[in-house]
Amino acid sequence: MRIAFFVNSIEGEASSYTTTALALGAIARGHEICYLTPGDFVLRPDDSLMVRATIPKTSKYKKADAFISALQGDQAQLETIDIKEVDVLFLRNDPSEDADERPWAAQAGTIFGRLAAERGVLTVNDPDGLTRAQNKLYFQGFPEAVRPTTLISKSIEEIRAFIDQQKQGAILKPLQGSGGKNVFKITSSKEANLNQIFEAVSGEGYLIAQGYLPDATAGDVRLFLMNGKPLQRDGAYAAFRRVPAKGEVRSNMSAAGSAAAVEVTPQILAVAEMVRPKLVEDGMFLVGLDIVGDKILEINVFTPGGLPDIAELHGVNLAPDVIAALEQKVAMKRNYAGMLSNRTLATL
Repeated sequence: MRIAFFVNSIEGEASSYTTTALALGAIARGHEICYLTPGDFVLRPDDSLMVRATIPKTSKYKKADAFISALQGDQAQLETIDIKEVDVLFLRNDPSEDADERPWAAQAGTIFGRLAAERGVLTVNDPDGLTRAQNKLYFQGFPEAVRPTTLISKSIEEIRAFIDQQKQGAILKPLQGSGGKNVFKITSSKEANLNQIFEAVSGEGYLIAQGYLPDATAGDVRLFLMNGKPLQRDGAYAAFRRVPAKGEVRSNMSAAGSAAAVEVTPQILAVAEMVRPKLVEDGMFLVGLDIVGDKILEINVFTPGGLPDIAELHGVNLAPDVIAALEQKVAMKRNYAGMLSNRTLATL
């Protein structure tokens, strides 16, 4: 089958990315792969949806660096193909990266992903589900038991009052954003720089204030779910601890966080089970949960990363398992043509 990976940009891809691991996993299993970016769709007058696909030189790449060099090099081919020639469109872009400088690109994946699904292409995660998850407000639709105490507002008065109610302090961050950008820990509403922090974060829109979880000092646990269930093989889970750098409140890998092995406890599995129904309902094939204790800090449904870190820590590469699941979905789609919606098929 042919799998198209939709990303923010070709030049922005890296050997350490989970998308790279998935692409290599697909190639190893004998599939064709290509990459698409927000500017690569063409809807023609005859209603055909074409894509300008970047296709790396066919090879069994032994190292991720070699694959990225081939993808970004002169030997990669740019070919215009009908989207119907693609079996799977894997949406792997981060909308927040384009929100400021290329706002038109932020929703291109979900918009054209919906058109691809209408034309019979298996599209994951489901674009309709992703549309509802464009910002962190999506998180509020999950059970209250797994969410930290949260306020969403643009009012400094509301935020000060909220902070005063939190004995352990609060975390402030923008409603839209990723990678730990503009995330601050506030211990008191009387902090001298609160106004400056508020101005910096509120410039991006609404703010989220969350009660601080003391266990977060040790970092959070990134756990992958596939089809609503923890991704694992023979008891080895796709999970690791994201440890914040010294003096950092953020555990994001992009904020100098580091990866460490972690034991997946019954408590972690119970948290995952509580969010499973909604993820399945929304057609979320592959997601990353960021868990602290019995709470979830974030649910990454666009570009959950960490599979290469897990492979290095545990010696288990679970990327091929994700590709195998897509193979089953494509086979099921062919057997039950027209009987299963994209959203249903995404999490079967």
